[in-house]
Amino acid sequence: MKITRQSPEFLILLMTIGSAISWAVWLNLLNNFAIEEIDFTGAEMGILQSLREIPGFLAFTVIFVLAFIKEQKLAYISLAMLGTGIVLTGFVETNLTFYLATIIMSIGFHYFETINGSLTLQWIDKDKTAEFLGRVIATRSAASIIAFSFVWILFQQFELSYMWLYTLGGGIAVVIVLFCWQNFPMFPEKVSQTKKVILRKRYWLYYALQFMSGARRQIFVVFAGFLMVEKFEFTVAEISMLLIANAAINVFFAPKIGRLIQRFGERKSLIFEYIGLSLIFLDSNCT
Repeated sequence: MKITRQSPEFLILLMTIGSAISWAVWLNLLNNFAIEEIDFTGAEMGILQSLREIPGFLAFTVIFVLAFIKEQKLAYISLAMLGTGIVLTGFVETNLTFYLATIIMSIGFHYFETINGSLTLQWIDKDKTAEFLGRVIATRSAASIIAFSFVWILFQQFELSYMWLYTLGGGIAVVIVLFCWQNFPMFPEKVSQTKKVILRKRYWLYYALQFMSGARRQIFVVFAGFLMVEKFEFTVAEISMLLIANAAINVFFAPKIGRLIQRFGERKSLIFEYIGLSLIFLDSNCT
């Protein structure tokens, strides 16, 4: 699949890089920053993560916003909000301002991810979608590795403060938005989007899996990271190395997984994924 400059594919990948780098910096620093700078306990982190997920729960409201603004422009605005929220995080000093900055970041993140997925399905030919989505995941992981590496270098070797790290991380997303706004044309929308919420009874299993996936992510990913910092005193550098290893695995396997999904279909791939997750969590519970 050949990708040229100023093509829709290149725009998606470029925005993905901006989102991934900013998000990676926020994620990398979150628990250490919350504990060391804001004196968070598990209770405050639970409140923060609950507030962060509210925009995710309300992401369907994007269809109402699309009645007033084109998807490509909304993608730019959302990515800019993501970056701005992360920049603001570096300047917070209280629980309330931390919550507010997180909500701004989360609105941008969830709206951008929703729009980015929609634009991908519109702009990419159906027979190439799975492979391109795999490339998007690999690009996101590669950008995350770069971000995690820079966090490790700048924090561990140059002792840069949280404020500057958050400013650099969020600023990258804003700069990429400005670049895309100036250098890419407005691509035509191939599909007229439906401006209402549609739920299908036959998709009940997919809805249930998505619900459980969100619960699993909150319990394991969110609080596992907080526990490592609070109880086991992981440093920013150690968290960076752990995240780099995880992202490196994704870079290698994501394109291959995309081709496997294209070969075997989404249903069989989801069955395989959730059976694997069930076995992992059963093993963790037993040990």
